[in-house]
Amino acid sequence: MSNAFILDSGLKGFPPAAEPCTPDTIAARGWNLFRDDLPLPLAVLDAEALEHNIRWMQAFAADRGVDIAPHGKTTMSPQIFQRQLAAGAWGLTFATVFQVGVGVRAGARRIIIANQVVADADFDGIATLLAAHPDLRIWFLVDSDAQVALIEDWAQRRGRTQPLDCLMEIGVPGQRTGCRTVAQALTVARRIHGSAALRLGGIECYEGGLAHCDRAGDQQAVTAFLNGVRDIAQQCDALNLFEDESVILSAGGSAVFDVVAPALRLTLSRPVHGVLRSGCYITHDHGFYASMLHNIEAREGLDASLRPALSVWAMVQSVPEPGLALLTCGKRDISFDLSLPQPVRYAPRGATNAQPSPEGWKITALNDQHAYLHFDPSSVAPAVGDRVNLGISHPCTTFDKWHWMPQVDGAGTVVGAVTIHF
Repeated sequence: MSNAFILDSGLKGFPPAAEPCTPDTIAARGWNLFRDDLPLPLAVLDAEALEHNIRWMQAFAADRGVDIAPHGKTTMSPQIFQRQLAAGAWGLTFATVFQVGVGVRAGARRIIIANQVVADADFDGIATLLAAHPDLRIWFLVDSDAQVALIEDWAQRRGRTQPLDCLMEIGVPGQRTGCRTVAQALTVARRIHGSAALRLGGIECYEGGLAHCDRAGDQQAVTAFLNGVRDIAQQCDALNLFEDESVILSAGGSAVFDVVAPALRLTLSRPVHGVLRSGCYITHDHGFYASMLHNIEAREGLDASLRPALSVWAMVQSVPEPGLALLTCGKRDISFDLSLPQPVRYAPRGATNAQPSPEGWKITALNDQHAYLHFDPSSVAPAVGDRVNLGISHPCTTFDKWHWMPQVDGAGTVVGAVTIHF
């Protein structure tokens, strides 16, 4: 899938007058951002920062005795999946069966669907993937008797005799999916254990909703929640409800992974496999996760860790009045769900490198295709044709706006590309 994908002028960000190419041949074009070889807006990946983040997170997990199954829905990029797996990832995580198919074609053979599966078509899809790939394991989440009954009904109608693998999810009251109490969790675990349609492989949870960028408060809240999850795992083990050779204990977004990782190590009657599922670490960001990372670095005593690897370049298209410039970038191109993008670098027209954005430059609003850049008219003012590099907050909702992204080196030269399959 990855290198057979053709990049051409039908894709946003590809030069309209250029001949088509493949991701693995794009570097031969010699394109450079600062020569305006590519149209703007354009989402780009910093090749060096991307590689650093892959290696750093892999080492972080290994140092703490856990594995990582990166959440693939962040990028939905086969080339990135392959690099994560080659670096030592235990497997990949996804949210839907469609996404699983992309991961399987990229080479993943251990997959966690960090979501409940409830549709017949999705169960059919899982069964088809498992039949086509005998070495494939897929675990999805279960959190209710009703879901178990639904799966049993599907299996009976399809005449399926092999159980599907699942993890029981523990949730947080008022937030997303998952069992809310110990009693409910044990009832569901017993129900799964007694079902011929399912095999209970472990416990899963998501702690991200408890993190609010409060260094001490986040650690306290997440630790208390994970202690409760561990207690449920111990009770399920004591009741002999797990049905695999080892028990998967999985958690983890990208906000407080330093608190999560050590909590995934637990002694039970059979081996425990701790699996961290962080996803946004792959490119990090300049906003939400950057703020969270400052707390992680302080708790861990780190001087530096992850680096921003994803940004969007735009061009100044109009300066209609003092203090306001309009950029060629909008809601169709960049994330805005957690906070607006922010100018991080700019390159005046004709410049062959970038410099930090002047102090006081700020994006105040986005339309579909425009960004409103406000600036002090008595200071450095942008001019029509200047290039502005926008840092993002939350990489997931920038990736899903593009079908491909170039990878660039520090000089702005395109050295590779990834494709994106949302």
